[in-house]
Amino acid sequence: METESEPYVRLSTLRQLHQVVADLNTARSLADTLQTVADGVVAGLNYELACVNLVRPDGDLVVAAFAGSSAAEALITGRVGSRASWDRRLSMATAWGELRFIPHTEGWVLMEDDVPQWHTDGPAPRFEDEWHPHDRLYAPMYAPRLGSARPGGPPPGSGRELLGVISVDRPRNGRHPGPWGQEALQMYASQSAIAISNARLRSNMQRALVRLEREQQALRASEESFRQAFEYAPSGMAIAEMGGDQHGRLLRTNDALCRLLGRPAAAMRRYSFADLVHPEDIGTLLRTSAEGGRAELRLGRRDGTYVWVSLRNSVVADAADGPRFLLTHVEDIEERKRHELQLAHRASHDALTGLPNSAELRSRLSARLCERPAAHVSADQAAGYGGAYESGRDGGYGTGYEPAYDQGHADQSGHAGYDSGGPAGPGHPGYESPYEHEHDHGFGFEPAGAGPYDHHVHMVAPSGGDIDDGTKGLAVLFCDLDGFKSINDRFGHHTGDAVLIEVARRLTTGVRDGDTVARLGGDEFVVLADGLGAADAADLAVRLRNAIIPPIRVDGRAVRVGASFGIGWAECGMTVEEVLNSADQRMYVEKRSRAKVHRRAG
Repeated sequence: METESEPYVRLSTLRQLHQVVADLNTARSLADTLQTVADGVVAGLNYELACVNLVRPDGDLVVAAFAGSSAAEALITGRVGSRASWDRRLSMATAWGELRFIPHTEGWVLMEDDVPQWHTDGPAPRFEDEWHPHDRLYAPMYAPRLGSARPGGPPPGSGRELLGVISVDRPRNGRHPGPWGQEALQMYASQSAIAISNARLRSNMQRALVRLEREQQALRASEESFRQAFEYAPSGMAIAEMGGDQHGRLLRTNDALCRLLGRPAAAMRRYSFADLVHPEDIGTLLRTSAEGGRAELRLGRRDGTYVWVSLRNSVVADAADGPRFLLTHVEDIEERKRHELQLAHRASHDALTGLPNSAELRSRLSARLCERPAAHVSADQAAGYGGAYESGRDGGYGTGYEPAYDQGHADQSGHAGYDSGGPAGPGHPGYESPYEHEHDHGFGFEPAGAGPYDHHVHMVAPSGGDIDDGTKGLAVLFCDLDGFKSINDRFGHHTGDAVLIEVARRLTTGVRDGDTVARLGGDEFVVLADGLGAADAADLAVRLRNAIIPPIRVDGRAVRVGASFGIGWAECGMTVEEVLNSADQRMYVEKRSRAKVHRRAG
């Protein structure tokens, strides 16, 4: 994992980290949660050994879980280290954010303490950041608390209750973790602390509920115990009715949930979760009604916005009467979702221009293609698509497509823009981020099918030539800047980067919301525009070229670049590389056919 650097972290690595974090909340007991924490370090963070030391009621730390070595597990599991020894290690270690690192050269720190440990001897490191068997890396876990640290406040961990410490050893790449690895381990420790706190909370509440049903004489004491656990829980809690006409109606909510949703407790009793959930997540909510059901979905705040939460349900039942009500634990995961989106965006978008990168472009283009050539689709099959070949391929313009260009908005250079004249596409697959409103054009992809009743719309291409035969298809415009290298050579990469950013902005401004503008690499861009005919695509290329030509001012000087466009067409039966190569070749033909004076940079 540490060999990957931002923003080029692989999506598979992100999914792996996301999976082990998600697994923390699947354990049904505290013991299972602790073992899941240790297993997740080995499975998702690429360390060979992991140990979870849990704070006992007397303050000392016990080895509660171990992963990576059965021999080490048998030797040290259950052994106890004093709180004084642990405090000494954590206070004298080097701070990596909230992590604590003790290099092998400072092994005297570990002398004469009683912390259980497992290590082997090894040679001296061959280079600066090579891992040594005597190196020690700790990730303290603190009890979650409401609110966030104030600017200028105490350092991380100050004044917070220590739940335990994760100890890791033997990174698989043999190196000290870099910034990404440190951040991943620190985030994992934070999520582990939440999972352990929630496991304790669930255990306490279940015991309280059992006493409530079994011991009539202790009813008042049990109700008070439950009330305190419910009201003062750091995460949102709710009790809802089960069965009858009022099924799902909220009977009681705690302060944490009311604050999370910005609604008073009296108002919350008028709703059910079905009234508060985002319309797209209603199906997910209905699937979590059973005992142990859990889901991640969006709940509506009073101000009209939505917050991502993790919902976990437990059915409180009576032995004689059956289910009585539903106990729901609501955890705020907005920050985690934000972090996941940011990491995913970095992996799929160009860091300089913010446009989709080459991998994302190929993914979007691949989703529009299938292996069966469109020519093999029969008329009956085409009719089965509900007229998609006829009315669905014109980009929402119908017969008024040509005037749509003339009526479009104007860009900075005064050239007519490229207006949609119809509804925008639904965007790239996935939910819409509430934090990012970038100009990221995408398609509303649907999976390809093999039968006449699938939802895949087969890509067809115009027959070619200068005459528009009326066929609408997915145009692939390959753009290469003319004269860009001379700007880099004369004025430096800073000016070149500014030119690329401005060209990306002009291209983005010149297309519809449903189209894709991507940076392939260097000074090459690709535009995907659906529902175009041959004349439409040629007209779009001219307009985009005219938008690029006007001078670009950088640091008080004006520079110019030209642009050569090659127009290809995406057609089912072709591969992504074949589509891009076709547009690339046509771009070079167009570049050679134009006079040199028209391609010179100023």
